[in-house]
Amino acid sequence: MSIKLKTAKSVKDKDDLIVLLNDDEPDGDILTDEAEQRYLQQKRKDKKELITVNQYQRWVFFVAPIAEDSPEYTLEAYRKRGAALYEKLKQEEVKKVKISGGQATHALALAEGLLLAAYAFSSYRKDLKESELSGLKEVSIVHSEISSREVQELGNIVEGTCLARDLVNEPVISLNADQLSKAFKKAGKDSGFEVEVFDKSKIKSLKMGGLLGVNAGSEDPPTFNILEYKPKKAVNKQPYVIVGKGVTYDTGGLSLKPSTSMDTMKSDMGGSAAVIGTMVAVAKNKLPIHLIGLVPATDNRPGGNAIVPGDVITISDGTTVEVLNTDAEGRLILADALVFAKKYKPALVIDLATLTGAAAVAIGKEGMVMMGSASEEYKNQLKQAGEESYERIVEFPLWKEYRNYLKSDIADLKNIGGRMAGAITAGTFLKHFTDYEWMHLDIAGVAFLDSPDGYRGKNGTGAGVRLLYHFFKKLAQ
Repeated sequence: MSIKLKTAKSVKDKDDLIVLLNDDEPDGDILTDEAEQRYLQQKRKDKKELITVNQYQRWVFFVAPIAEDSPEYTLEAYRKRGAALYEKLKQEEVKKVKISGGQATHALALAEGLLLAAYAFSSYRKDLKESELSGLKEVSIVHSEISSREVQELGNIVEGTCLARDLVNEPVISLNADQLSKAFKKAGKDSGFEVEVFDKSKIKSLKMGGLLGVNAGSEDPPTFNILEYKPKKAVNKQPYVIVGKGVTYDTGGLSLKPSTSMDTMKSDMGGSAAVIGTMVAVAKNKLPIHLIGLVPATDNRPGGNAIVPGDVITISDGTTVEVLNTDAEGRLILADALVFAKKYKPALVIDLATLTGAAAVAIGKEGMVMMGSASEEYKNQLKQAGEESYERIVEFPLWKEYRNYLKSDIADLKNIGGRMAGAITAGTFLKHFTDYEWMHLDIAGVAFLDSPDGYRGKNGTGAGVRLLYHFFKKLAQ
């Protein structure tokens, strides 16, 4: 995160300022000029959400009180207000700003939205105008009920989310499986967790037929990545495991996608990005949990000895799979990772994947699809974390009848179940490889956006990082 986030003890006369208003506090004594006071009062009567006052030596941005139907909606509204404020700050070329007033949770949510809205992926833009880039360098929060620890925590969550966005936005020409593994190692070194990378020979020795099968059409070798954060006083004796789909680019293989459907397929490793972003946030904030991340990584290409529809491959647990569509590849590499997770005797496994267009069609960009065999307690905790972070979850069923969709005449399973219930049959396929408490998150609708959406922006969103951090924080308490 390029913008420094910190606390401050006071506001000086020349500090550019964001003030969260309360209904019972007109302006917090910020405005002493009568004309300015009348202006503020009139704008409040006009129901203006953001009110800007130019005091010549500084800008003051007033944020009208927000009261939605639930605390979660209210916090989200403050995040969105933060995103709108960021545009104002950029327009007025503000370099440093302080946030004061309002409830502590509202101030933090506003800061979160502002910082996430400030994200930009500009590595390959040499023609950017100054007006397109923010000059904002520092955000300080002045609030008696907000500690420096809370502000640092928020900064680390934003950092993890922005790292996930960077990786999703990076083109495959500079982010194949090996380069993704190097990014994991750097993040681990910077944040305080261990990273082990299996090369192709090790993957072969483990008989990971799903990962090897998908990789068969590529000139670049696959990797299998193990990320581990294990503090001395972890509250969980058995680790939590998060698994991320790491398809660095998906052409669909020989079941080739239409060219217009390939434009955004560098984002097919959004699940792996969520894993690394979560690991960064958890480790930097020193949550007392033992957390393991697993990422099988490869691109999916139609070259070389690429698997073809009708092939049968063998997953590392011996399950044979008839591949009827090579564009249903994510579930194949995840199968090997879910089998590998068994060795840890995990308390819980959560996988994240841009797995099916069916999930995106079902609920759009407004949330994630969840399925799983985990306890209702775990499911409810994850759903609640989704409400708090506004990375919301809709649960789909895994009724036993869906297993019939995956029956094969020549193998243990087929890798697709037909047009009906596409997201669910994908989840049903993954469930076959689990014997522990498990939840699957299909993030296809939220990992990459083709148009701006408030603080989520355009392109990679870092979806899943904030959700999982809130979830694991509760488990750590």
